[in-house]
Amino acid sequence: METIRQEVTVSTAGGKMPCYVARPAGGGPYPSLVVVMEAFGLNQNIRNITDRFAAEGFVAISPNLYFRSPDNVVGYDNLPGAIKLMQSLTDDQIVADMTAAIDYVKTLKEAKPKFGTTGFCMGGRIAFLTAVHNPDVYAAAPFYGGGMTRAGQPGGKAPTDYAANLKGPVLAFFGGKDAFIPVAEVDKFRDALNKAGKPAEVVLYADADHGFMCEERPSFHPEHAREAWPKTVAFFKQNLA
Repeated sequence: METIRQEVTVSTAGGKMPCYVARPAGGGPYPSLVVVMEAFGLNQNIRNITDRFAAEGFVAISPNLYFRSPDNVVGYDNLPGAIKLMQSLTDDQIVADMTAAIDYVKTLKEAKPKFGTTGFCMGGRIAFLTAVHNPDVYAAAPFYGGGMTRAGQPGGKAPTDYAANLKGPVLAFFGGKDAFIPVAEVDKFRDALNKAGKPAEVVLYADADHGFMCEERPSFHPEHAREAWPKTVAFFKQNLA
């Protein structure tokens, strides 16, 4: 499917937030997605994934949630830099910025007002965090989102504490070899959604590591990346119709 790609800016309480938008070139309206960046920033990998969703028939936006920080994209070989950027965010700020991105897409005639969220690494947690706080989100597909069962700040609540607010199902992917997200945390996440009575499918690829969807990382797992992609596309098409 032919697509249109553009860089836009979205107004937030903290200033103008750059975002990358990709959508089908004609027709619509199409279901809407927010594609959330990894801890390394809004890089070409995330833009490529956003493009892929557009080619599948979605209006997709990826916000630069680090826009308040200079030098807000770091390489995959710079984990300390990524952690420093990630720690510059707060959950309240994230939810507000994600809402601003969603509200921007709602102004596009090509977009349906029913949203899905997906993200990778830090973005997986943010995709789920947004789903429990924004009523426009009807489906969430987090990929190896760490910390979904833990508070983002001292004295705060974990995203799973708000699971009762979910408007739709969750499809979550994890790797069994992921040292950042122990299997016990995956089980805790699954149990929290079950306790809230929310439909959820938790996929654990036993031989996959953190970042298995990213072709630019040594942990890339081609087989599971090929499995997870059509499963995610079908999940969103079913739940955002």
